[in-house]
Amino acid sequence: MKHAIFLLAALAMATSASRAEVVDIHWDGGGRFVHSGQIAVGKFVEVCGKLPVGLKVQWEFATRSPVDFNVHYHEGKAKVYAANLVAQTHARELLEVRSEQDYCWTWTNKTRSRTWLRVTLQR
Repeated sequence: MKHAIFLLAALAMATSASRAEVVDIHWDGGGRFVHSGQIAVGKFVEVCGKLPVGLKVQWEFATRSPVDFNVHYHEGKAKVYAANLVAQTHARELLEVRSEQDYCWTWTNKTRSRTWLRVTLQR
């Protein structure tokens, strides 16, 4: 019985560690959002929020291993990209919102080990 409980606990931990993560943007009182965490092998982290037309968001991120990265929103079934980078460990840019949409910053880990991520958004 103890062995079965141990196996179930280990499986639950492994499953939760390997999931993709979607994070809602919650701005602090100074108009800043910060998130840090890990990206599992073959998974992604996505930070999303509805942004109004005219808003400017300075964003930057850093990772320990190269990741694929993009900023996008959806128009119907199509993705519209505001940024799209391959195999980067850091980037910094200004997003000028031209269409009121749910924008997502997305990092995908295609390496063979999990990696650490830190992202900052400032409106």
